[in-house]
Amino acid sequence: MHYHKELLVRFAHCDPAGIVFYPRYFEMINGIVEDWFEEGLEISFSGLLHHRQLVTPTVHFDVDFVQPSNMGDRITFRLCVTKIGKSSFDLDIQVSCQGEVRLNIKQTLVFTDPHAKSTVPIPPDIIKRMTLFLAPTE
Repeated sequence: MHYHKELLVRFAHCDPAGIVFYPRYFEMINGIVEDWFEEGLEISFSGLLHHRQLVTPTVHFDVDFVQPSNMGDRITFRLCVTKIGKSSFDLDIQVSCQGEVRLNIKQTLVFTDPHAKSTVPIPPDIIKRMTLFLAPTE
């Protein structure tokens, strides 16, 4: 199963040429991951911090910018989990517009204790939900 979310490319996302300014994609990606936690995993992203003292910073990105996106485009983010480790997990996110691939993203996030600033194991209830979005192995 994949998590899908469509976003409208707004003026604020773009450079003077009207195409998405690449750092804005990273803001969008972060928003998609938060939405996936809330809507896909049914886990409050803010609750992770405030109630469970957990945060999930990104420790690695691998991004291919395939085609530009323009103001007014409706881009679709498709997210799946490719690996679940002890403390970290990998995501594969593809961004497209009407079937045309715009970005391919590989992202690694890690569960940490924000006070101790150290990694912690992914809680079992979260692993259980993440497996619903696990991509089939080839």
